[in-house]
Amino acid sequence: MIWLAGLFAFVAFVYASVGFGGGSTYTALLALWGVDYRLIPVIALLCNIIVVTGGSMRFIRAGLVSWPQVMPLLLVSAPLAFLGGLVPLKQWIFLTILGGALLASAIALLLQPEKLSARVLPKPLLLAISGGVGLLAGLSGIGGGIFMAPILHLIRWAEARRIAAFASLYILINSAAGLAGQVIKAGAQSLAAPAMEYGLLLAAVLVGGQIGSIFGMRYLSPRLLRTFTAILVGYAALRLLWQAQALS
Repeated sequence: MIWLAGLFAFVAFVYASVGFGGGSTYTALLALWGVDYRLIPVIALLCNIIVVTGGSMRFIRAGLVSWPQVMPLLLVSAPLAFLGGLVPLKQWIFLTILGGALLASAIALLLQPEKLSARVLPKPLLLAISGGVGLLAGLSGIGGGIFMAPILHLIRWAEARRIAAFASLYILINSAAGLAGQVIKAGAQSLAAPAMEYGLLLAAVLVGGQIGSIFGMRYLSPRLLRTFTAILVGYAALRLLWQAQALS
């Protein structure tokens, strides 16, 4: 558990420094560690909330969140994240969804849409994507910022700092909504004792996330870390999809 906590702290540091929560990597590590699949989204969403809360507050105080711009996307994603958390899933279905989400996360990590020509995306389609990502967040424990940010960069939705601010807030809201659905589905009492066993992980992301959000990427290569994380997440995705195929 000490090794896993150390990895969680490092992941929180890396993701918090760029406004993300790290849900995709937490779920990958938990799956590789052999954690009960019913606990994976709960632990990952809790970690997301811990990591992005401080950053979201700082972004808001800095005036980087335009509420008229972000509210429509949040209003469609949060209810669907809650509903996603409520959905009971068989193990092979959960592993398939999680594996697919992680594989998409790995691809998103490798993309650099800010270097591409701007694309036009109709607002209804953007809202539909936000809702779909919210649903995925509640089902799998991935906050969704890692999917939305590349899309927003691609369409030049806002400057990079404002997109990072939105991603942080988006992850916070979706994670809270998805966690509420997960808790209602399983029952708070049934989750309390098992979740406490992984309390060290929550403490680890609290420390790593705070350091990352304050100091940012000063000494680490963002491209190298993004590539390494994509490889880890992609490997976990393929293993989960293989397991899901064996169970189906």
